[in-house]
Amino acid sequence: MSYSVGQVSAFAGVTVRTLHHYDKAGLLSPSDRSQAGYRLYGEADLVRLQQILFYRELGFPLDEIAAIFKDPQVNPLERLRARQRQRQRQLNEEIDRLRRPAEVAERAIEVQKTGVSLTPEEHFEVFGEVTFDLSCATEAELRWAHSEGRREAMSRADAHTKEDWRRLMGEPAAWRAELLAAFDEGEPSRGGRAMDLAEEHRLHIARWFTSCPPAMHRRIADDFAAAPRAFALVVPPSQQRPGLAAYLRRAVHANAARHAGDVTDGEEYR
Repeated sequence: MSYSVGQVSAFAGVTVRTLHHYDKAGLLSPSDRSQAGYRLYGEADLVRLQQILFYRELGFPLDEIAAIFKDPQVNPLERLRARQRQRQRQLNEEIDRLRRPAEVAERAIEVQKTGVSLTPEEHFEVFGEVTFDLSCATEAELRWAHSEGRREAMSRADAHTKEDWRRLMGEPAAWRAELLAAFDEGEPSRGGRAMDLAEEHRLHIARWFTSCPPAMHRRIADDFAAAPRAFALVVPPSQQRPGLAAYLRRAVHANAARHAGDVTDGEEYR
C-alpha cells in the first residue's frame, strides 16, 4: 500500500516541507510515484521515516543520520550511546549554567549586607561617584569566596560604622587627586612618586579591610587593569584617563618589586 505525501505528513506529524527536505537530503526518497508524478511512500519508507524521527528526537543531526543509514558498518547502538553521553554532558553544563545565577543572587544578598545601611542621601554623601557595583562585588565574592583575606575583609567591613565609611572614603578621594596629578604631569609609573601612591593604596586596604602583602596587591592591581568595573570602584569613570588603570598597575608592580629590593627608585617607563 502506498501513501501520498499529504497522508504521511498527517499521520507522522511532520510537515510536507520537511518530507521534501528529507527527500532532497537523500534521507528519505519515496519509493514510488503516481502517474501524475506525485510522491508515494511505501511501508519500508514509513519504517525509515520512523527511524529518522527517532534519531532526530535524540538530537542527531541530519548528516549523522545519513551516515548511519549509508554505512552498514556503523553501529547505531554505539552512536546512540555516544549521543546520550553528549546530551548528558550538555544537560550537566546547562544545569551548572542555570545554577550560577541562583548562586550569584545568594551571594549578592550577603554582599548587600556588608557595611552599614545608608539612605540614598547618606550613600551619596559618603560614597559620592564611587558607586557600589553589586555585580562586580558579587563576582569578586564568587571568585574569592574561600580566601581568608576575603573573609577577613568582609568581616571588618561589616563592623564599620557610618563614620568609619566616611573616613575611609575620604582617604581615597585625596589619594585619587594625587594619582591623577602624577599621571597628568607625566610622572613615570616606576618613579618614586607613583610607587609611593601605590604603597599608600596598599596600606589603605590593610588599614580598613585586610592585610595586603605586595603579592596580593599586585593581583588587585591586575584586576583593576583587566576589569573596568573593578577600577571604577577606585576611580570613578568621570575621573578616569585612558591608560590610567595600566599606569596604576605598573606602579603597584614596581612598588612590590621595591619591597623585594628588585627596583631602583626613579627608574622610568610609562
